[in-house]
Amino acid sequence: MPRLREVPRAEVTDERILFFYDRLFGPDRDPAVEHGTATGSPGDWWTVFAQSPEVFRHAVRGFALYRESALDPLLRELGQCRAGWARGSRFVFSQHCKQMRALGAAEDKIAALPSWQVADCYSPAERAVLAYTDALVLDGGRVPDAVFDLLREHLTEPEILQLTYITCMYEMHATIAKALRLEFDDRPEPVTEVAAPDGYGARDVAADLTGS
Repeated sequence: MPRLREVPRAEVTDERILFFYDRLFGPDRDPAVEHGTATGSPGDWWTVFAQSPEVFRHAVRGFALYRESALDPLLRELGQCRAGWARGSRFVFSQHCKQMRALGAAEDKIAALPSWQVADCYSPAERAVLAYTDALVLDGGRVPDAVFDLLREHLTEPEILQLTYITCMYEMHATIAKALRLEFDDRPEPVTEVAAPDGYGARDVAADLTGS
């Protein structure tokens, strides 16, 4: 379950939050109790963000911004999907794979996102967007000139700014979803110690391997 409390419908007074509760879950459901959205997600992103109407409204305005962008929506979603995968958010990656599919993206392009570097299904513009996304997310914005120059061959400066802003916004959402264990990111930490067999004790593993 999420690390922060979900806000039940009876406690919501903000009209904007109630609008989304009604739109996404129906007016007769309490989404903090009866989970589930049309896309198959639990929907607890909405009920946790309802803790702060100010944050909720700011986030929703961000969604409207990217949908009004002049950037090719498939390139936009490619960046969002890869940002979700690179940041390790199952929720962001999964939701935007669905959005790519809704926009008509080929299944091979969706399937190849984790290993796009060795896939031959992407256009030069798509490869430029993917390389730029990796520099934004995996390298913290350290973008080589060669990557940026290639991006300039395919996008205008306003489009590059929009791609940068939207991709970084979804890296943020991916990070938040993981930190608060929202939606499909409500899962245990995958990197944990595997215990030694009973009776092994606190011996030097390296010494065992080398025989010293």
